Amino acid sequence: MDLDLDLRGGVRAAPVPGATPEERQALRFAPDPRDRDADPEFVARTARENEEDGLDSALVVQSSSWPDPWLVACWALAATSRLRVAVAHRAGPTAPTAAARTLATLDRLSGGRAAAHVIVGSSDADVARDGDTLGKAARYRRTGEYLELFRRTLVERRDFDHDGEFYTVRGARSGLLPHPRAELLSFGGSSPEGVELAARHADVYAVPPLPLTATRRHIARARAAAAAHGRTLRIWRHVTVITAPTDEEAEQRARRIRADALRLTSGPDSARWLEAVQLDRDRERGRAEGPRPLAAYIARTLAGAFVGSPATVAARIGWLRAAGVGIVQLDMPLETAQDRELRRALVGALRATYIPPAPRHTTHGRRGW
Repeated sequence: MDLDLDLRGGVRAAPVPGATPEERQALRFAPDPRDRDADPEFVARTARENEEDGLDSALVVQSSSWPDPWLVACWALAATSRLRVAVAHRAGPTAPTAAARTLATLDRLSGGRAAAHVIVGSSDADVARDGDTLGKAARYRRTGEYLELFRRTLVERRDFDHDGEFYTVRGARSGLLPHPRAELLSFGGSSPEGVELAARHADVYAVPPLPLTATRRHIARARAAAAAHGRTLRIWRHVTVITAPTDEEAEQRARRIRADALRLTSGPDSARWLEAVQLDRDRERGRAEGPRPLAAYIARTLAGAFVGSPATVAARIGWLRAAGVGIVQLDMPLETAQDRELRRALVGALRATYIPPAPRHTTHGRRGW
C-alpha cells in the first residue's frame, strides 16, 4: 500500500469543443476530434487552476495531429511554480537521445518539475500518421531499446556507443542532466510486454482502469516483475469522475451528460467524432463494429466513471489507495465555478487523514465495485 498520495490533473492545449459549459461538460466524455488548437491563455489558466486547486501534477496527452506536448508542457510550467507536468511521449518518431535532452532541458528550465510518460501508441492508424508503420509487437521491441537509450542519456556522464536492432549511436552524451529524483519516467500498457518494460525501465506504472479485484492482481504482477529486476514501481491510476453536491445529483448529472454527449455527436457533424483516434483503436480491437460506435464509446466511458458526491468518490478512491495506487489522476469536467468547487472538495476529502479501509473481498467473476 502506498500512503504517499499524488493527485494529478491534466492540461489540454485548447478547450473541449462545445458552445456552452454544459456542452463542453458532456463532450468531455466523447472521443476527441483530431483537430485541436493551441490556446496559450487556456493552457496557462488551466495549469494555474490545477495548482490552485491543490493538485500535485498534471498530464499533457499526445496524438499524431494534436499540438506538440513538450511545448504545451513548457507553457504550463512557465505559468506555475509548484505543479509538476508529465508529458506523454511516443517512442519512435524522435531519436531517444534527442528526446532525453528535451526532457532534461524542460526539467532544468522548470526547476525539476518535468517527467515523461512514454507510450507505444495504442492505434496502428494513429502512429502511421507520423510515419511509423511498425506493427505493435515490433513497436514494443523498439520501445525496450528506446527506453534503454533514453534512460542512459539521462544519467550517463561519459560518451557511449550503442548498436541495436533499431538504433545505432556513436559518442552519445547529453551536456545537461535532469534534477536527480525518483519519478522521471512512467510507462503504461496492460500486456505482458508492457508490464515487463515498466518493470525494467520505469519509475511509475500506469495501470489500466479495471475493476478493483483485477486492479489488485495487475498491481501485484507489475510489482513482482519490477522486484525481479531489483526495482520498485509507483502505481498511477486514471479515474474519470462525475460529481455533484449529493449522490442523487451526481447520478442525475451523469444521465444528463450521456444524453447531451449522444445528441452533440450525432447528426451532420458526426464525421468529426467518428475519425477520433479512440475509435481508430476501437476498430482495430474489434470494438467499433456495431451501428453506433460513438454511442458505444460514450456508454463505456460513463460506465467506468466514479459517480457521486465528493465524499463518495473519495471513498471509492480509498479502495484504490488500499490496493497500492499512489498517483490518482482526476479526470472531470471543469467548465464552471461549481466544477472547480467540487474538485477542491474532492481534493480536500482525499487529503484528509487517510485511514486504510478494511480489506474488501469480491468474487472472481464479479465486475465493478
